[in-house]
Amino acid sequence: MNTIPEQHDDMKRELGLLDATMLVAGSMIGSGIFIVSSDIVRNVGSAGWLIFIWLLTGLITVIAALSYGELSAMFPKAGGQYVYLREAYNRLVAFLYGWSLFLVIQAGTIAAVGVAFAKFTAYIFPSLGDENVLWDLGYIRINAAQLVAIATIVILTWFNSRGVKNGKIIQTVFTVVKILSLGGLIVMGLFGAFDAEIWRANWSTAWDTIRWDADSHAAVSIGGAAVFAGIVSAMVGSLFSSDAWNNVTFIAGEVRNPQRNIGMSLFLGTLIVTIIYVSANLMYLATLSREQIAYAPADRVAVAAAQAIFGQVGTIVIAVMIMISTFGCNNGLILAGARVYYTMAKDGLFFKKAGELNRFEVPGWGLWAQCIWTSVLCLTGRYGDLLNYVVFVVLIFYALTIVGVFILRKRMPAAQRPYKALGYPLLPALYVLAAATICVGLLIYQPTFTWPGLIIVLLGIPVFFMWNKKDL
Repeated sequence: MNTIPEQHDDMKRELGLLDATMLVAGSMIGSGIFIVSSDIVRNVGSAGWLIFIWLLTGLITVIAALSYGELSAMFPKAGGQYVYLREAYNRLVAFLYGWSLFLVIQAGTIAAVGVAFAKFTAYIFPSLGDENVLWDLGYIRINAAQLVAIATIVILTWFNSRGVKNGKIIQTVFTVVKILSLGGLIVMGLFGAFDAEIWRANWSTAWDTIRWDADSHAAVSIGGAAVFAGIVSAMVGSLFSSDAWNNVTFIAGEVRNPQRNIGMSLFLGTLIVTIIYVSANLMYLATLSREQIAYAPADRVAVAAAQAIFGQVGTIVIAVMIMISTFGCNNGLILAGARVYYTMAKDGLFFKKAGELNRFEVPGWGLWAQCIWTSVLCLTGRYGDLLNYVVFVVLIFYALTIVGVFILRKRMPAAQRPYKALGYPLLPALYVLAAATICVGLLIYQPTFTWPGLIIVLLGIPVFFMWNKKDL
């Protein structure tokens, strides 16, 4: 096969480079950067290793984005990563990705981000917190935070079901606001509230290899394999916080000049977020001791830093910032996910209705199906466990997709490639090697996060054969 099969859809190309870049950055920045650094410090112990984890995460994310740029230029239609896997491998591999995306990855992330929005809303309106249990049904306890999360998901789904233009306006406005507010917090911490004594103390022990015990607060010196285990464990949080950058590939059918703009937005968006994340952690190190970072109450390290900068009003500042951040993040996730189900339906691997566009020329049925399943996850409260399980699986699918660059170079040598992966074959191979190393480490040191994720994926195999046999 030397040519790319022609694809047809009727979606409007409403999104430009700025919109696509804001979708990349906005989908990546949720609540993770405000929280996960505490767990990273507990695992790796010191300032140098904290920054190393975030730099390494940013590096492999940017490398992956640059490789995806080639695939997005080859297949500039709705579906993105699902399409890349289908063309590089087969329908089964692509379906397993789409199955995992609908069941857990996209829906679980939307649920988790929605509940994070609700929990920080409760800082301002305490009655909306998860402590306010409204109905106790035995196995399921429904609280106010869950209902707030569901309400925001329904509202954003409704807006996005009325046309991609609505979604892009929300996405761009909220992403710009959160980038500016995060930038302001970083500047205030690094320059307005910089504590020279704390900074020197943190960097005087920058490369200590220790692990902090969450219960006793004791620091235990580690070496050898334990250091590798600490890095791998720490990267679960940083990788999750840097995920969802690939969502822009799902909406390629609605991006103007996608051969150029998808790849460029992937690079710009991941680079912007990497710079913000590293800068935010430098700000933490300029305002908090490593002990304060490791043991921030409920891991809310950004709240602790904001209190050091603004005093007690800092809690409200961060609450508002996270509300803005998570609302914009969920808009991008909701907007993008239904485009994958649309393409799956076109392939006969999902409900037919998901492959239809509504009068606003968006996949409305898929948006509402995603909304319903996400709301169920919000009510069960199991989305957190599911997300932990699939971090490993997400990394595998990223690696498989980038291996697809090599496969398609060999299988389709004559295909047009308006953009080629930067540094090919070295940088894509480096990503695959890094991802494989992290996956092996997770299998060894975090088995509770890995094997269940694989089981979720494998359960999709009989479902695939059902879809192939039955026209639903």
